Amino acid sequence: MLHVITGGSGSGKSAYAEAEAVRLSKAGNRNLKKYYIATMEPFGEETLRKIHRHREMRAGKGFKTVECYVDLAGKAAQLTGEMSGEGAVLESKDGRNERKSVILLECMSNLVANELYRPDGAGKRTAERILWGVKSLCEFCGNVVIVTNEVCSECTVDSVEMQEYKRVLSEINCSLARMADAVTEVVYGIPVEVKR
Repeated sequence: MLHVITGGSGSGKSAYAEAEAVRLSKAGNRNLKKYYIATMEPFGEETLRKIHRHREMRAGKGFKTVECYVDLAGKAAQLTGEMSGEGAVLESKDGRNERKSVILLECMSNLVANELYRPDGAGKRTAERILWGVKSLCEFCGNVVIVTNEVCSECTVDSVEMQEYKRVLSEINCSLARMADAVTEVVYGIPVEVKR
């Protein structure tokens, strides 16, 4: 299952996404391994505070944190190799293979900025590279929850760089919504199902 969760800054989307990942890990009386893919680079006091707050939010929930600033497909390959040694595939009663993990990727907006503007990022190929990475994660893992930000709803005049960032993030968000099994927008702490 691919579940995309969006919302504005401070909307409660992160807390909802964590609860969804935990719920998916326990569905069917299972206890699937949970990975938290962190995309925010620790630059400056504000980002360090956000990273600390997110670590506190998920403390005790059993997530293994994996940092990924660029190259999501490469991280998916690394996780696949790691999990293959842990018995990553569980055969179900009807003969289908089920992956024994849940991935929470937080947050798409940071990953897009990293890919666009870091020297080792994808630059003009950001959307293509990220979407390939998401597909790789979905192949490796049965349950992927992605947090992203609502963009283009404010009425400010943006720099050329910000316009490009919003264009690319919007393109990725639209593609993710089409790929997803579920899309939820969190508004003032209230989850609103957009697609199920």
